[in-house]
Amino acid sequence: MKEKLFLTITFAALTIVSVFSQSRALTFQEAEKQGIPFHKLDSLYKSAVHTDPALAVFKSPDQQAELLQAYVKLLQDLGAFLRANNFKWNTEARGANRIYMQPDGRIDYFLFHFPEGQLTPEKEQQFTQLLDSFIRNYRFAITAPEKFAQCSAVRYTDN
Repeated sequence: MKEKLFLTITFAALTIVSVFSQSRALTFQEAEKQGIPFHKLDSLYKSAVHTDPALAVFKSPDQQAELLQAYVKLLQDLGAFLRANNFKWNTEARGANRIYMQPDGRIDYFLFHFPEGQLTPEKEQQFTQLLDSFIRNYRFAITAPEKFAQCSAVRYTDN
């Protein structure tokens, strides 16, 4: 009985570690279904920028400018990756994302949302798979002293 309980606890612990230790690309809704809603992640990752600099990871204007450059580079690199993998939007797609990163720039979670009707389910699935592949090896261009999150509205096009 003790062995079975130990195995169950060990399996549960390994499952939790694997869920929280690999890069994941998910819609906000899918993250919620999997028990990792953004508000839970927000409690684990500090905001990259904040109206109150004491609550931000990147406090100074110089640090924030560097963050913005790195964030734009990430989106440009993602666009290049999508093009290299023959992904076409075929229209402008507007959405939002929230990206959760390790201090060394590794991406833990890339949550995104497109309003209903922006993408077909097939196009969203293709985007999710490519995004998941992209973030597995991507390193954000700057590092930080602690885990952080960055969010924004986004506009994707084929141009």
